[in-house]
Amino acid sequence: MKQPTIYCEPFCIKDGYDFEIHHVSYLQHDSYSCFMHFHQVHEFIFFEQIDGTYFYHQGESTLSDFEAVFTPAMETHDFALNPRPKSWYIVQFMPERLNDPALQEFFDLLKTGLHLTFSVELQKRIHKLLAWMLSEFNENPKSKTCKQLFNSLITMVCEYGKSSLSNQQKPLSGSASFKKLTPVVNELKTKNGLNLSLEQAAALCYLSPSYFSRVFKKHFRVPYSDYLIQHKLYNAARLLGQSDASVTDISYDLSFSSPSYFIKQFKHHFKVTPHQYRQQLRLK
Repeated sequence: MKQPTIYCEPFCIKDGYDFEIHHVSYLQHDSYSCFMHFHQVHEFIFFEQIDGTYFYHQGESTLSDFEAVFTPAMETHDFALNPRPKSWYIVQFMPERLNDPALQEFFDLLKTGLHLTFSVELQKRIHKLLAWMLSEFNENPKSKTCKQLFNSLITMVCEYGKSSLSNQQKPLSGSASFKKLTPVVNELKTKNGLNLSLEQAAALCYLSPSYFSRVFKKHFRVPYSDYLIQHKLYNAARLLGQSDASVTDISYDLSFSSPSYFIKQFKHHFKVTPHQYRQQLRLK
């Protein structure tokens, strides 16, 4: 059976785990989709092949092979990638993981998004470490070896990675128009945000619906209504992985008009039904 499409991220960390590592790859003409989003875990992406742009609170950066990006939990970010073969390792971990005495010194560094470059020699070492860590994680994810490999990876990246953020770049979070969206961005991080109409979202930001729509599309690159549907679907994917709630219950909890409409939208977006998606996650 075909594995579920991983867009920008896996949709949940398994219960009892505090980090995960996965490898993602696409051929040149494979379908790929992403949108401005956030998640409840810290995330490193280590690119092998890549060509595109990373949008994050510190600005936007052009991506090149063997670079890495870091996005802290609950921070919005997005990727626009060009149609060429692409692949990367994705490492997601609970923010509490940085309480480990071996990693505490990097706590402040990892409060904000990063786009990091490395020397050629360091690229080789990092990707050898990633391959070893992935193999160990797949065989024994809770082993002391796996934990030590994770700590070594974070230490190496934080100690030797060089930020590619230009001093001339204007942080997205400092943009006057983006700041106007702060109330709705914060609301979307709560369950109440799943039912926020365009008019309600605009009112929350003290903007007219038409002006809100223009500003939202400028920064999120899709209309608000499209974003809200995608946001609900990503939440549905997380619920399918993290809970035993039925497809019917999930559809109503996320305010879809009916289970059949939810299933149709989910299959259109993820290329599998919710039931198939859950089954495939459990086969991992």
